[in-house]
Amino acid sequence: MTEQNSWFETAVAELTDPQDQRVWSIIVSLFGDMAQEPGAQISGGALTRIIEPMGIKPEAIRVALHRLRKDGWIESDRFGRVSRHVLTEYGRTQSAAVTPRIYARDQDPIELWHLLIAEDGSGTPVLEDVMLSQDYTPIGRNVAMGAGPAPDQTDGLLALNISPQTAPKWVQDRLCPPELRASCQALLTAVQRASESRPAAWTATPLQSATLRTLLVHRWRRVVLRQPDLPSAFYPPDWVGPACRDSVFGLLDLLPRPSAAVLSGSG
Repeated sequence: MTEQNSWFETAVAELTDPQDQRVWSIIVSLFGDMAQEPGAQISGGALTRIIEPMGIKPEAIRVALHRLRKDGWIESDRFGRVSRHVLTEYGRTQSAAVTPRIYARDQDPIELWHLLIAEDGSGTPVLEDVMLSQDYTPIGRNVAMGAGPAPDQTDGLLALNISPQTAPKWVQDRLCPPELRASCQALLTAVQRASESRPAAWTATPLQSATLRTLLVHRWRRVVLRQPDLPSAFYPPDWVGPACRDSVFGLLDLLPRPSAAVLSGSG
């Protein structure tokens, strides 16, 4: 085994998420990173060669593709003997909605927030409806926090604008729970190990680059989309989000996206 292939296998093992090997979700991460533009295709052969090194069998890939077609995420067709897959309009819209947060190299915390407080008992369903339809973070049974100024219409909820300077541990634990901190620390450790063991002259093949990018984006996506853009006061002392972000993008910069020809199977 060459040093190049040895490091690739080591990096795959380090970056594979031990908590989440849902194949359909990995495929969503792959398309969102490499084939989000209208008409961008990934052939069945390229998809298999990208995902198989993660220890995922072709049958599992076929099942996941079936689910994604059924859920309206992708469309598939055949050109001769080659199967081709593209994101639907729905799939592109869903991917585009989270792309700015996933690929933001610097966190831009929002300083002005507001609280919505429901009356115990009767007001709680109203607050739950608001949280389902808008981007709110619960910090108690009848309290939720949202970014920006309080809305004009609150449907009987008490709305308070806040500019937090300090946050007690129980609030930090609600907004940045221990399992999220552990996932972020685990990803930071994995990226550091993979980066430190990388041979100086190592260059990825296009499909190797695609495999490692998919693992990295998939795992980072699961951290960053659960991490509100909060002021520093809300983060507990053991939060390693900024260091994790820097490490993720440092490795991503070494892994160029494959060309459209490679992904579509025509190059």
